Amino acid sequence: MSLLPLSPAERRALRRAVDLLDLDRWRFLLAVLAGTAGLGSAVGLSATAAWLIARASQMPPVLELGVASVAVRTFGIARGLMRYVERLVSHEVALRGMATLRERVYTTLADAPTDVVSGLRRGDVLARTGADVDAVGDVVVRALLPAAVAAVVGTGTVILVAWLHLGIGAVLAACLLLAGVAAPLLTMRAARLDELARARARTELTAGAMAMVEGAAELTVSGGLPRARAALAGTEQRLARTKDAAARPAALAAGTDHLAMGLAVLAALVLGVHATVAGTMEAVELAVVVLTPLAAFEGTALLGPAAVQLVRSAEAAVRVTELLDGAGAGPSAGSGPAGRVEEAAGAADAGAPWAATGAGATRAGAGEASPAAGGAPVLRARDLAVGWPRTGIVAEGLDLEVRPGRSVAVVGPSGIGKTTLLLTLAGLVPPRRGEVRIGAGPVAELDRRTVSGAVVLTAEDAHVFGTTVLENLRVARGDVSPAEAVELLGRAGLAEWLTALHDGVHTLLDSDATSLSGGERRRLLLARALASRAPLLLLDEPGEHLDPATADRLVGDLLATRDQGRGVLLVTHRLAPLAAADEVVVLGASQGPATVLARGTHEHLLQTLPRYRWAVEQEAR
Repeated sequence: MSLLPLSPAERRALRRAVDLLDLDRWRFLLAVLAGTAGLGSAVGLSATAAWLIARASQMPPVLELGVASVAVRTFGIARGLMRYVERLVSHEVALRGMATLRERVYTTLADAPTDVVSGLRRGDVLARTGADVDAVGDVVVRALLPAAVAAVVGTGTVILVAWLHLGIGAVLAACLLLAGVAAPLLTMRAARLDELARARARTELTAGAMAMVEGAAELTVSGGLPRARAALAGTEQRLARTKDAAARPAALAAGTDHLAMGLAVLAALVLGVHATVAGTMEAVELAVVVLTPLAAFEGTALLGPAAVQLVRSAEAAVRVTELLDGAGAGPSAGSGPAGRVEEAAGAADAGAPWAATGAGATRAGAGEASPAAGGAPVLRARDLAVGWPRTGIVAEGLDLEVRPGRSVAVVGPSGIGKTTLLLTLAGLVPPRRGEVRIGAGPVAELDRRTVSGAVVLTAEDAHVFGTTVLENLRVARGDVSPAEAVELLGRAGLAEWLTALHDGVHTLLDSDATSLSGGERRRLLLARALASRAPLLLLDEPGEHLDPATADRLVGDLLATRDQGRGVLLVTHRLAPLAAADEVVVLGASQGPATVLARGTHEHLLQTLPRYRWAVEQEAR
């Protein structure tokens, strides 16, 4: 099947996306052979049945019909069996390819610069990683495979008929080309614009539905829910219209296929009758050349829908490759210097070279360790300026050091840049100035797996999945046992909450933790961070949404124990529990970016920084 109706960009995107499926070529060849055997059995069944009926009308000895009778049954059984094998093998190839492509897309998004990922609508991402990846995989089963099978069986059928009558074989070849090439090309050209509009409508529908689901409460309060529903209904109507429009070219292709089949049969009758009368063809052979094309056109009947699928898959491939290119991916998704805001340490699992996090881990004052060398990592920031891409610097002049066994707290008013600092230290946002290093390597030059194996970040917007409590903890480390999960939840202050659950750690949570309070959600994310083997913890307001006493106790425990030998850097509004920190860094700003106002121990700041002492006194009241 020609790709000419597709634009050069679409052809390149489709070839690249098919390459990214990483198809098992031997299994695909097996699927083609099975499909060819199935359709070939249909052709053989028609030819043999035609010969048997015509020969039986001549009343030969019964034994002459025995082989043909067995062949009819054989072809009949083989037709269904081979089609089942072809479906089984081809779908396995396509589903494995979809899984591979979807994994690469997910990996690319996880490794992408944060400004690229944050600029995507969640509904658009869902459409590209869902329907678009499926459409790329469908090209294997619904376009490439039918085209290959039709080409092989069509060629074999033409050779068979031409062996009986050269003229009829030539006419059959022309009719098969009309049905198998001309009609699909016309279908592709006619369906292309409809498919483009339908693809855009599908993306808008997914994005609109996601926006309504996630913002239902805000839309209801603001009175915008009716407008959102009306917009969604309009998108659905446009989608329905474009679906109807896309069905018309498929019907035209089917009509062309039937026309070509009728011409082939009519030509076979005219030429065959003339040859039979002339004595150059047996009457039995006439029945074979007339009825055999009926089965051969079963293959071309699938090429009209295959052409539509090719257009659909090409458009999906363009969107998928645009997503990959926007995230900085090549033909295979590699690792980059930045990653997804949600769960920076999701990849931190068993096997990290610095997985030892017990009391014997390296303490402050130890020599610098390099990740590549397998020692305990040290996270250092020097003259660091932070800010989101395409925005100004929010904080600058930051010097920090986090190592196993050392705890640092960063405090300051809301909006001062504390969360942006954590994201920059975790390699999720590129530094605006200065550098962040893990051991001897700049974070910007380390791959995502190395960074996330050393540093775990609990961001305030990290996702809670709609699965069990235990599986949510296994996001950080896949081998967390139920007993470990209970211990981790207890350390995060969720022991009583866990006791109240009917199924304990096997209790199912709603999507994005809608059944949890804000404080429970934060502590569950904290337990997930504690489950990671990464030796350095970056915690964003672990006591948020908790009552002051509970928040202080939780933060104090984290700082006092240094999480059993890990390095801890946390940002917080509460100052009372910071006596357990090795160092407290106070950020502030009068005009322009925030800077470090003071640093030292909690006691030192109480004595030397009046505003710090005043804030602690206000908390006490």
